[in-house]
Amino acid sequence: MWYAKNFPVNNRVKDDSHWRRFVVSLRKPTKALPNMAEADIAIVRIAPESSFKNKAYDALKEAILKMDIYSTPEPVMLDERALSERLGVSRTPIREAIAMLEQDGFVKTVPRRGIMVVRRTKSEIVDMIRAWAALESMAARLITTTARKKDITALRDYFKDFGKDRLPEDHVEEYSRANIAFHQALISLSESPVLVDLTNDLLLHVRGYRQLTIGRKDRTATSLPEHLAMIEALEARDTELAEKRARDHTLGLAAYVEAHGQELFT
Repeated sequence: MWYAKNFPVNNRVKDDSHWRRFVVSLRKPTKALPNMAEADIAIVRIAPESSFKNKAYDALKEAILKMDIYSTPEPVMLDERALSERLGVSRTPIREAIAMLEQDGFVKTVPRRGIMVVRRTKSEIVDMIRAWAALESMAARLITTTARKKDITALRDYFKDFGKDRLPEDHVEEYSRANIAFHQALISLSESPVLVDLTNDLLLHVRGYRQLTIGRKDRTATSLPEHLAMIEALEARDTELAEKRARDHTLGLAAYVEAHGQELFT
């Protein structure tokens, strides 16, 4: 049975007499339409518990992505019972969600210890940061061709509280938050869902190392000028320069981690 609401408003019949004939034709077909067959759709009934599993997975993944797992050399452990209580669900969907997270590489079940949030090795982190550099440079390229001027200019707001009179190295935690937000805003401003999804998979680890390195004076001193130079290139719609500055900025982080990775926890 077809209903009028299934059609776009602009396609509805406006003349009443035509409308009556249209309805009648639907209710009393005079001739079967040729080559028409009922679709054979294989629909599996949704199990109620599966929704709890998926919701637990989404909640736990979001929580893990917000963690600063590199702020301490100690492993970050999750407690299944505590997670069950905090999410208000039984332990079965928690276990299923943990299995999904383990398959995705976010956690690892350690015998007799529990559930550990996975941290990457220094070489893996360097590879991830290089991948981020490629993705962010493409984001910069897209921004110069598609983003609105006011949205590009708004990127300066992340650093409006810092300058010669208020140095980032004197307000490391505040500047670190601005730094992370700025890089996420660049990806978002590209308006590329693929870039957003790809960087989300790297965010937990790249963000953690950005936070670790930003407290080092030799990184903090160069960070703000490089950010402002990136914004200038974006505002000028200089595609090649914006792409280069975005890439070089993040590759600088990769080089720093490669050279000083072992010192970051000391």
